[in-house]
Amino acid sequence: MNLKKLYAFALNPWVVVASLSAGFALGMYMPAVGLKLGFVGDVYVDLLKMIALPFMVSAVIFSLQRLFREGGAGGLMARVAVVFIVFSVVVALLGATTLLVMKPGSNLSSETMQTFGKIVGNDLNSSDTVMSLGGVDAPVKSVSFTEVLVSLVPSNIFAALASGDTLKALVFALLFGFAVGQVPSRVSDGLTQSLETIYHSCQTLMRWLNYPLPIILFCMSAAQMAKTGIGPLQAMAQFVLAFFVASLLALVIATIIIWKRSNSTLGQTLNAMRGPFALALATRSSATCMPIMIESLADRLGFARSRVELMVPLSVSLLRIGPVIYYVAATVFIAQLYGKPIGPTELTVILSASILAGFASAGMTGLLTVSLVGLTCSYLGLPFEAAFILFLAVDPICDMLRTLVLVIGNNAAVSLICPRPLKI
Repeated sequence: MNLKKLYAFALNPWVVVASLSAGFALGMYMPAVGLKLGFVGDVYVDLLKMIALPFMVSAVIFSLQRLFREGGAGGLMARVAVVFIVFSVVVALLGATTLLVMKPGSNLSSETMQTFGKIVGNDLNSSDTVMSLGGVDAPVKSVSFTEVLVSLVPSNIFAALASGDTLKALVFALLFGFAVGQVPSRVSDGLTQSLETIYHSCQTLMRWLNYPLPIILFCMSAAQMAKTGIGPLQAMAQFVLAFFVASLLALVIATIIIWKRSNSTLGQTLNAMRGPFALALATRSSATCMPIMIESLADRLGFARSRVELMVPLSVSLLRIGPVIYYVAATVFIAQLYGKPIGPTELTVILSASILAGFASAGMTGLLTVSLVGLTCSYLGLPFEAAFILFLAVDPICDMLRTLVLVIGNNAAVSLICPRPLKI
């Protein structure tokens, strides 16, 4: 098997699903073995994170420099703003509509409520602990828009890079890229060549790391199942199902947009998206998917590379549609769980707060991402602390869906911003 066929095999969606299923089965029936395999996934994700930030910074600066030389930066940024706002509102409405129709938090069985009580009470052996759906919880501290803006500016770019702060690194890259675009080419040519070398080197490293993907998926899913078990998934099955349906609808819409914008056949579009699809499931990190997103749009679907290389890092950092749809779904689920009616006013608050929380989630993973549900709940006076552990227990699955929606959805947004590729 040559390298090209091996690469295609590693990113085949059926291979991805088979690897995940086999890993979950091993973690369920042989948890001791599954736990020992956890280090493989940790090493792999760290390797990808090591590449992601240098790739993003070099791509943004290099692309902005080229954009200013070619002209049309103002019109492009106006189009970016419109697409980002529309996408955020649409996915938020999609998530709310799905949860309001399916009502996963209403009319739950007594067995499910009892299971919730066990998980919340951290007492998996008792049978009489029931989660209280009343009482007053400590208020969650709200994050104001001004605080979010202040947190964007890096006081030390090297500290931001060292801590892996994607959003601050992006702000630096944008400002630096705007400045480099004003420097005469005879002065900046050396920097341009250096950035292009870093960019292509990171892309090559990322491609090499895709070859062992089926093995990595198997190890990561086995370790995750061994840690959490099947209990939390069964208890939160209705929420996970509703979030899955909302995510699936978002993925279908995003794929149709890419298909129509790319002037390709549906088969070619799906084939181009299987790389980002597989890597999103494997890494659950949108930043590490940037190189393969660019490869899919520019090399496989023919969108202008100069635009794609700028828009992909920008969208991954600012257009957080995966977290937005999750925050809407989680907030509506908690409202249903506590029996709080959702009218037009409450729905508007949920949508607005979820979009703000999605923007604030840039660079966050795991527990920090889930904790921002408390921000959206606080505006409605909903106690989130009691339900926090329920969401944390099923977050590995929800995180896969969040990342998948973000990666494929952002590809769709970039395809709308960039000019259509010419038909071959």
